[in-house]
Amino acid sequence: MANTYLSRTPGNNYYLKATFSFWFKRSSLGEMGLFGRRGSNSTANLSTCHFSSDNSLLINFRDSGGTSQYYQITNRKFRDTSNWYHFHYIVDGDNSTQGDRSRLYINGVRQTDFSLNNNPSSNSYQIATFLSSDGAFTVGRALRSQTDTFGNFDGLISHFHCSTGYAYEPTVFGETDATTGEWKIKTSPSFTPGTDGFTILKDGNTITDQSANSNDFSLTSGTLTKSEDCPSNVFATLNNLNFNGSTTSYSNGNNTVSTSNDNYKVSASTLAVSSGKWYMEFKAVSGSFGSIDAGVGILQTKTQFSTSSQNLNAYPGGYSYGSLGKVREYNASDVYNASTYTDGDIIGIALDMDNHKLYFHKNGTYQNSGDPTSGSTGTGAVSITSGKSYYIACSTIASGGTKVFSANFGNGYFGTTAVSSAGTNASGIGIFEYDVPANYTAICTKGFNE
Repeated sequence: MANTYLSRTPGNNYYLKATFSFWFKRSSLGEMGLFGRRGSNSTANLSTCHFSSDNSLLINFRDSGGTSQYYQITNRKFRDTSNWYHFHYIVDGDNSTQGDRSRLYINGVRQTDFSLNNNPSSNSYQIATFLSSDGAFTVGRALRSQTDTFGNFDGLISHFHCSTGYAYEPTVFGETDATTGEWKIKTSPSFTPGTDGFTILKDGNTITDQSANSNDFSLTSGTLTKSEDCPSNVFATLNNLNFNGSTTSYSNGNNTVSTSNDNYKVSASTLAVSSGKWYMEFKAVSGSFGSIDAGVGILQTKTQFSTSSQNLNAYPGGYSYGSLGKVREYNASDVYNASTYTDGDIIGIALDMDNHKLYFHKNGTYQNSGDPTSGSTGTGAVSITSGKSYYIACSTIASGGTKVFSANFGNGYFGTTAVSSAGTNASGIGIFEYDVPANYTAICTKGFNE
């Protein structure tokens, strides 16, 4: 959440070594803080880890005199809002090699391509700027001065580990998957936290220190929401990187889309499916949906969307359930009449890619007497083109006011509001308002591996 950050005031200790290791997933791009510390002096002891406006990563550790002892700016840009990154930073002040006194790893790979890279010349440099007691250590926020912030982090942070007095390699906290070759999380790493070290956000949204210490954090601003989306199971969201108009905005981890003062705009998911059985939900949040034809459904394309007025089913491979009660396929052909829906209604999508069938429900009642468990019979289904990959999508139009859809891909929330009833889900993956049909699951990486 963009207005949320945590803080705690550490002890007054100095360390030659320290390790910072955590996972993050960005929801938007541009300048924002990851973590930092503001000391009592406007220039000294003010250290930051943040993204610059060009989405490079900047790390700056200042000493008590205001000198930047550890300072890196990556040439790499962090523009992916669909996946998690593993951040791992080692301060190793007594290392005999100057270039190894600070080491940055992303997804287990050491970063060596910097536009600026500085390490202290002395091999006995002590780090205190993130950890001394004259200012708060913050997670999800970093300041450029006493009164000027880089902005709070907009996205998700998980498994934040800090060790003071120890320089741990990234293999303590992550490992390469033997099958996929991808870097993956170790959910219960074994390490010594040291006096001011901690583990937070390890299981859900707890900010109570889960290490052997009691270095608990406080929620300083905003709302801390538990997410099913995590480094070991990446869920689909709406993709805010597809251009669909300057008046379209995304929030709540890119699960809410709002369109104002514009024509039809389409928002598609970050993940597509080509086989299996999948379920998700949209909520028509606000905007008098009953007066104009917004829609939810599926889409084959993930190219740049038209800047002209285009509803979801106007794109090749598009199928939509419109708020005025029409289920349509590409070129606006009507498949069947359905119930209209408006503000507050929840539309479920059950997508059977094994049998090439698509089902919609309104508030739990499947339209056209549909039965998602009917297999190849496809009772009440829309028959879709086989041999294709499909994205979940919605289309909004701002005629008559701002239109807002919230997607629930399994996190159990519509915007910031939790589902009210939590239907049954035999797969055990994801939390939804209504029952998930048998043998269906959430669109996420664990679902792909079921």
